[in-house]
Amino acid sequence: MSASFASALGAARDAAAAQHYPQGALYVVATPIGNLADITLRALHVLQLADTLACEDTRHTHGLLRAYGIDKSGAQMLALHQHNEAEAAQTVLARLQAGQRVAYVSDAGTPGVSDPGARLVATVRAAGLRAMPLPGASSVTSALSVAGAVAPAGVDTGFVFAGFLPVKNAERAACVQRLASETRCVVLLEAPHRITDLAQALAVLGERPVTLAREISKQFEEITTQPAQQLLAWLQGDTQRAKGEFVVLLHPVWVVDGADESQRVLELLLPELPLKTAVRLAAQITGAPRNALYDRALALRQSEQE
Repeated sequence: MSASFASALGAARDAAAAQHYPQGALYVVATPIGNLADITLRALHVLQLADTLACEDTRHTHGLLRAYGIDKSGAQMLALHQHNEAEAAQTVLARLQAGQRVAYVSDAGTPGVSDPGARLVATVRAAGLRAMPLPGASSVTSALSVAGAVAPAGVDTGFVFAGFLPVKNAERAACVQRLASETRCVVLLEAPHRITDLAQALAVLGERPVTLAREISKQFEEITTQPAQQLLAWLQGDTQRAKGEFVVLLHPVWVVDGADESQRVLELLLPELPLKTAVRLAAQITGAPRNALYDRALALRQSEQE
């Protein structure tokens, strides 16, 4: 056990032991996404209490438990991951029906969001048994909390969780085109070896602000907001920037259909403002690409002079 957590188990017992933890229930436990201190007292107590600990990777979870001073035998550990979730869920179900308390953890964060766990919970609930959430660390909500993704007036609040986009370029590009018309904040996840590919695909969104959050809660955490068309250049500015796990947020934006509305806004602004200012505001208001609006503004000014 890490000396830093020597008193954590006692604190967990004092804070959480008096609560009710029914037998025959599945406990879906959030674990830290990087910083080991981001574990809840209730999670520590349930990890000790569980008769069976189902986990995405038994080796990873053994290491996590050792850090907190929790000892589980091999017989108490059950691998449950994306490749065996349906089969392993039946084993969990049998143990729950025998009256065991079963806890499920993914490698990091909250299970069932982008990690395995959803099929397990569906199986348990379909059998009429209880699934109990133990909230905690989440890369999605962590990134949202510091992105400053404020919705413009007239745009719905809230966010859309899109997770990982397809690996193939054509399928990814098609997804980005669909997301371009989504005015709410869009949350994506990406691995380090594909982040530059994602940045290239998102460049078509032009000036739409995008927040990249990498290595959240870890030593080299970095969070930046850039226009979509500048993401790739930012990543290539330092080789370290493409390392780590990413949460990518497309900020909410006012999106209009067709070029007519963007041109109408541009024509209203040009007589009142300098050309570059009118273009910038028209892009922000309509979501149209700034370069296209700039070319249109030059053409309009030229036609006025003729």
